[in-house]
Amino acid sequence: MNHFARLGLPAALDLEPAALDRAYFALQRQWHPDRFVAKPPEERAKASTEAAALNDAYRTLKDPLSRAVYFAELKGVELPADGKTIDDPELLMEAMEAREELHEAGSAEAVHALAAKAREDMKNSLARLGSLFLRDDKPAIRKALLRLRYLDKFAEEARARRMNLERSSA
Repeated sequence: MNHFARLGLPAALDLEPAALDRAYFALQRQWHPDRFVAKPPEERAKASTEAAALNDAYRTLKDPLSRAVYFAELKGVELPADGKTIDDPELLMEAMEAREELHEAGSAEAVHALAAKAREDMKNSLARLGSLFLRDDKPAIRKALLRLRYLDKFAEEARARRMNLERSSA
């Protein structure tokens, strides 16, 4: 069963956060292992399995990027596993230049500006994904998601760099 079906939600790139929360918490109350303490072992095991699957579904669908990647996989878009080499020279060059700029940023403010730019780029790229799915343009979806993964990782690296700069100046 896919994550959307598990939560009783339509498989869609855009989900209403409140609807996702309502579905999750209602099912979590139903399957929470604490409710099965006095039940037979097979019922306790099923409750534990269901609760774990619900948690996984919720975590995946709550985050817009992980939801987009999951939705793409359901639609047959093949993405390399995290840590695998990316075969997009344009993206590799963009990533190298951005990391160089991040490394050269000498202040927390400069790093913050780079991170803000990456977050804004992510927001805009996520907004454009819907049209790619409507056209069922799998190569473009793949390329967009790989870039989004890079932007997400870059934002994490920028956060770490900013914290290091703030510590060293304190």
